[in-house]
Amino acid sequence: MTNELLFKHIQAKKSFLCVGLDIDLDKIPPHLLKEDDPIFAFGKAIIEATHMYAVAYKPNLAFFESYGLQGWNAFGKLLDYLNNHYPDHFTIADAKRGDIGNTAGRYAKAFFETYGVDAVTVAPYMGRDAVEPFLAFEGKHAILLALTSNSGASDFQYTREQDQYLFEKVLKRSLEWDNSERLMYVVGATKAEALSSIRKHVPNAFLLVPGVGAQGGSLEDVANSGMNAQCGLLVNSSRGIIYASQGEDFAEAAALQAQKLQEEMQLHLQSKGLI
Repeated sequence: MTNELLFKHIQAKKSFLCVGLDIDLDKIPPHLLKEDDPIFAFGKAIIEATHMYAVAYKPNLAFFESYGLQGWNAFGKLLDYLNNHYPDHFTIADAKRGDIGNTAGRYAKAFFETYGVDAVTVAPYMGRDAVEPFLAFEGKHAILLALTSNSGASDFQYTREQDQYLFEKVLKRSLEWDNSERLMYVVGATKAEALSSIRKHVPNAFLLVPGVGAQGGSLEDVANSGMNAQCGLLVNSSRGIIYASQGEDFAEAAALQAQKLQEEMQLHLQSKGLI
């Protein structure tokens, strides 16, 4: 999916919401554990309840890999379901891959060809040859970890070299790579104060912004500092939506939380003249 097509979906939905599928069997409603595939059953129900409010879904691979073959099978089934029933939704494999050469190429092939996702999160620590294999697929994207919201982000991302932070060096250098127009970037919502600076380096790129909701990030701050002429934002909410209730009304509760975020996003899009 191109940036232009993604923006059209954002305009049509009046939303830039990404729903994170961090599916934990210890947190899903107990009645779903009786299903043959409770991971898929829960994810499918969340998708059905929220697809009218969201433009993207982000399965977090750790939550699938932890269940072995059962989890991988559920991940594949969820991607098939999304691609067949809701192909206008942008899909992100939150895999945080970061190896080089043939290995990176195989990761890219797995996610883009075997599973049919639109984007994969990628760690930039190993440099150009860990990222470019993901950028070789037309219509697909690598979402580079730039400035994350975890407490350990300051260990490396905020180190300074020649009057610039390391995350700023990553942004600048990434623009030199082949097919860099297919890059997106992860910027935590709790780092909203840095968004204006980040936009100076990557004014046209989409930013995947986790941390709104359970982690305390402000949607208003993110929208005010991070929007560009194509919106340029995918704001992710995971726990705040999918675990809004652990009862049999979990899908209805998820829909309500997604709708609240969509309505707030609509106001921001309108204020910027984007819809």
